[in-house]
Amino acid sequence: MGLPHKYSRDHGRVFALLGPTNTGKTYRAIDRMLSYESGMIGFPLRLLARENYDKVAAIKGRSRVALVTGEEKIIPPNAKYYCCTVESMPVEKAFEFIGLDEVQLAEDPDRGHIFTDRILRARGLEETMLMGSDTMRTVLSRLIPGIEFEEASRFSRLTYTGFKKLTRLPKRSAIVAFSMDEVYNTAELIRRQRGGTAVVLGALSPRTRNAQVEMYQSGEVDFMVATDAIGMGLNMDIHHVALAATRKFDGHRLRGLRNIEVGQIAGRAGRYMKDGTFGVTGRVHDLDPDVVKAIENHDFNSVREICWRNADLEFNSPKLLLKSLEQTSGDKMLVRGRPSDDYLALKAMMRRDDVIVRADNPEMVRLLWEVCQVPDFRQTLSDAHQDLIAEIYTRVSDGPLPEDWVAARIRRLDDRTGDVDALMARIAHIRTWTFISHKYHWLERAEYWQGQARAIEDGLSDALHQALIKRFVDSRTSMLMKSLEEGQELMAGIRANGEVIVESHLIGHLHAFRFIPDKDAVGADYKVVMATARKALTKEVKRRLAMILNAKPEQITLDESGKLLWQQKVGSPLPGEPVAALKKGDSALKPGVELIDSDLLDGSDKEAVLTFLKEWLDQHIKTVLEPLVNLENQDGIEGAARGITYQVYEAMGIIPREKLEDLIADLTAEDRAVLRARRIKLGPILVFLPALNKPAAVRLRGLLWALWHEKTLPVEVPKDGIVSTKVDEKSIDRNFYQSIGYPVYGGRAIRIDMLDRVISAVYDAADQGKFQAQHKMAEWLGCPIDDLYAVLTAMGHKKIYDPADEQKADDQISVNEGHNEDQSAEASDSSATGGKDAADQGENAKGADAKGADAANATGDVSGVALAPELTGDIKEAITEGADAHTEQGVTTTDAAPKVEAQKKPELATFRLKKGKANAQSKPFHKKPFAAKGGKKQGDDKKDRSKGKRERRGNPKGKSYKQSNMSAEAKTKDDSPFAVLEQLKKNADGKG
Repeated sequence: MGLPHKYSRDHGRVFALLGPTNTGKTYRAIDRMLSYESGMIGFPLRLLARENYDKVAAIKGRSRVALVTGEEKIIPPNAKYYCCTVESMPVEKAFEFIGLDEVQLAEDPDRGHIFTDRILRARGLEETMLMGSDTMRTVLSRLIPGIEFEEASRFSRLTYTGFKKLTRLPKRSAIVAFSMDEVYNTAELIRRQRGGTAVVLGALSPRTRNAQVEMYQSGEVDFMVATDAIGMGLNMDIHHVALAATRKFDGHRLRGLRNIEVGQIAGRAGRYMKDGTFGVTGRVHDLDPDVVKAIENHDFNSVREICWRNADLEFNSPKLLLKSLEQTSGDKMLVRGRPSDDYLALKAMMRRDDVIVRADNPEMVRLLWEVCQVPDFRQTLSDAHQDLIAEIYTRVSDGPLPEDWVAARIRRLDDRTGDVDALMARIAHIRTWTFISHKYHWLERAEYWQGQARAIEDGLSDALHQALIKRFVDSRTSMLMKSLEEGQELMAGIRANGEVIVESHLIGHLHAFRFIPDKDAVGADYKVVMATARKALTKEVKRRLAMILNAKPEQITLDESGKLLWQQKVGSPLPGEPVAALKKGDSALKPGVELIDSDLLDGSDKEAVLTFLKEWLDQHIKTVLEPLVNLENQDGIEGAARGITYQVYEAMGIIPREKLEDLIADLTAEDRAVLRARRIKLGPILVFLPALNKPAAVRLRGLLWALWHEKTLPVEVPKDGIVSTKVDEKSIDRNFYQSIGYPVYGGRAIRIDMLDRVISAVYDAADQGKFQAQHKMAEWLGCPIDDLYAVLTAMGHKKIYDPADEQKADDQISVNEGHNEDQSAEASDSSATGGKDAADQGENAKGADAKGADAANATGDVSGVALAPELTGDIKEAITEGADAHTEQGVTTTDAAPKVEAQKKPELATFRLKKGKANAQSKPFHKKPFAAKGGKKQGDDKKDRSKGKRERRGNPKGKSYKQSNMSAEAKTKDDSPFAVLEQLKKNADGKG
């Protein structure tokens, strides 16, 4: 398969000069170019193009030399020699000589396809010279038949010296880092310890970069902190290179440096005949011996593949253009790199109707592609740059860009105030407009706007240089102290992650109203940083104070650890930052609030925030625990009902019934109505508020209980909506689980409404002081049958018969049968006896099944079953109310659909009810007298009608069932669980 490239014209000799740094490759290329009548060299950086333009212009005169970069074009009419960036090389022009520097960048996944295109397509009429690392020999010999090679040897030696602290680096050292933060932090430390440093970044304009280099070259400072921009041919008097990092973010991911990259950077040390050294510093403690050996011997792995993108583009439509860009080379050595910015911009434009409707012919598609190549020097990859591209395209498609529109956007960047970051951001902006100004067919007065953009860039560059001097030549501490003493206004900013930047220095983090100084600020520096923060953040703190005092309720949240979080952005799903914490207050339901330490708020401001947060917390508790909070207001509640509501409130909505028996005995009918209105349920075992079973109420009660009892937060509560969960009774606090509505029985924390339902079913099914466990009980609790037995046992009921035990015995008998005739006869007699017992027990089971059938017909509604005579008074009412409550809460087992005969479930165990004490002394039970025997109490008519409705609901088909009245007559009064209430009734009748 042929290579995917073609030559547009005849070309002469192709020559590659390969070798390490400091071999004079660029010098030789310029010398070769000037030996011809015309020539062009492509450099990897605008800085290098400008530097070598000045050198060539000094030799040939500026009238004969051109500079062509994306942002700067100086092209005299008679220019013969061109210094360009690789991207801006006018390959359509004919030159006798063409050179290409740093060809190893062809493997770069972002820019590599441009270098590859120039390697394959750019040819001088007489000579083409490629300069770079010897690692490219294999690729070049494969792609360019007949290419000639020459090896360049380094003029000086390069030696590894290991680790040195920043404070002990030798003078004339360059420290290399790979992020803005790393560069700034390193420069700050050197400034404090060594007096100052120059800074060289790829984002600097040539004017600023040259000024910083000159400051270093002249000896004003003995150190330079730079990114790997110095690795691309910048020639300076550097004796030692120290790597402060060996990992870099390449625009897509954080990765380790390759050996060739480390060698390119280290090679900046020891220029011409002076030997140089390299080492590590900061957080890098050493280099791998193999890496050191490769750098010292200039021995690196050969490049096996380079990045390629199709240059023969199709402009008939945007889709065809995109398809041609996505075309593969068909050659394993030429691979696709990462999606480039212009490609991504094109894809974004194709999603915009206002753009795509105009790209309806090849000329407009070609214009669209040209506009997509406007660079985003800010590297934000934001919608703002896409909007700019779209607006330029729509305007240019109708004619030149309006001058008032251009002027407004260029002139607003002419602001030389601010810190380093602000100035560099403006320079990045103006560089984009400088690029646009060199599109002559987009502007009526392109040269005028070029001058305007260049003047603004020069002014910003000078301001940036001064800002760099101010920051990195003077110590931070002295600068901050001077600013504080003179009362200067500090340029402060806060990043999205809370980082506080003052004059481009990271001094700490601001979390809500709490400032946390940078970890490096110690001793005197700490005091200065804190003083600076208080001054620099004054406006920000006032702004935040106004925001929180006017915050919407949803902007404040309470987390499980008891902290109040404030989210500054309305509608944000994130929880926000902690501003305060709950503390133990006057009662469990009235916790206190204390602000998290803040030196940035004064006393009155703190009080205002506390008041606001306390009001929010009170309303939050009232909303989530409304039925409970309402109990605090005892207006209109008298007598026993008042005492019950008070104790239920103090117990956070749930309290054992036994603690209230005296008060319950004194309840009148009116009192009971009051309790029902207050949504208090008088259950057989517990008195509680059913409405507090919601997950939010459970979590909040758990937090408040733990806070009141001084437990460590957060506390673990059952998962939302779960009806029961296993717990370790030895390690848990039973009072905690009871307070959140999950009393513990038999190793399970059970939600109170489900527990109450089981209790009601137990009393409803009781007969002769016994009851049989039902499968639906286990279903209600969401637990296995064995756990159900444990729960019932924990309630005090005793298991007296379990069919499962008998089945095990029968199985054992069957195994033993057939051993011998005597044993068989004996086993037969035993089986007969066992059969008689089983028959007796079968009768009992039959009775239990009958009761189960009645209960099933009632479908969980106990009001359809006659209660035992002993279940009088509030116990009977509690069970009936329990059934009503379950129906109201939507947990009834009634199903309107036709019933499908289910598989018969195994019979469950029978229990004896817990024994009671009939003669326990208690206050007499006063209540309104009954009517004549056989009559009804006042209000019974309503209950009977309600019961009739429930019975009709439970029997949708209208079938007739035999009404059976259950009784729970105990053998003795002491055995009856309801003997206490019966005794109370008798006492009341006696007094009457």
